[in-house]
Amino acid sequence: MKVVFMGTPEFSVPVLEALARDHEVVCVYSQPPRPAGRGKKDRPSPVQARAEGLGLPVRHPVSLKSAEAQAEFAALGADVAVVVAYGLILPQPVLDAPRHGCLNIHASLLPRWRGAAPIHRAIMAGDAETGICIMQMEAGLDTGPVLLREAVAIGADETTGQLHDRLSGMGARLIGTALAQLPDLHPEVQAAEGVTYASKIDKSEAQVDWTRPATEVDRLIRGLSPFPGAWCQIGGERVKLLGSHLAEGQGAPGQVLHGLTVACGSGAVAVTLAQREGKKPMAPDAFLRGFTLPDRLV
Repeated sequence: MKVVFMGTPEFSVPVLEALARDHEVVCVYSQPPRPAGRGKKDRPSPVQARAEGLGLPVRHPVSLKSAEAQAEFAALGADVAVVVAYGLILPQPVLDAPRHGCLNIHASLLPRWRGAAPIHRAIMAGDAETGICIMQMEAGLDTGPVLLREAVAIGADETTGQLHDRLSGMGARLIGTALAQLPDLHPEVQAAEGVTYASKIDKSEAQVDWTRPATEVDRLIRGLSPFPGAWCQIGGERVKLLGSHLAEGQGAPGQVLHGLTVACGSGAVAVTLAQREGKKPMAPDAFLRGFTLPDRLV
């Protein structure tokens, strides 16, 4: 099939690679390069970098609202557009241009967790499972009918980064199945009940409140790992907490019970990966070497 691919972050890259193996990718759309790194030089998105490595043409318009941008898109004559975490709203003329429309790969079991941060929110909410949906796109936010879905259990100690990688590979596999079976798939209208929205993660959410129950603290740490990273103050230094699991023990909220096991409002959390400012993430033994914890964290 003649495919237009639209995506931006690392999550989208395995999908692009799979499509490029099995189909004719006539163009790749991605967000424009952004300033990054110490020099704040413009850096292409992971999708743009990989597309250029594959020798594929790349476009990065700041908007698709103009008649000119829409005409350029339609002129590609695509059979289908595959959209994965692209980051721009697709106007109706763009949605209608490909022969089979635009398909979105969404990392949740719709209608749960429509929106920007479905992987983070699923872990932070304590969901037992999530998955991938292949959805026929329409004007609403992740409201279109679902063509294929596959569920997967969320591990008890799994972080957003780990789940992200699993779901990315699953999306690449499932879109291949969807394109192969496209004429025979029957769109399933999303249920009106059970709709939740995965709002974008705000950095103000990231500070750990040790007065909360251990289950909530654990979900926060794992849900915000690796980015933006849950954090707490230790000795006047902001330390990121990037891995954890529930632990035995009880004490005053923030009390260090042993090692990197900390009491919460109820129960305790064992931090399994922590990162000091300017350092690499470290396991507890390495983190504590030469670094004395106070009796209580705030």
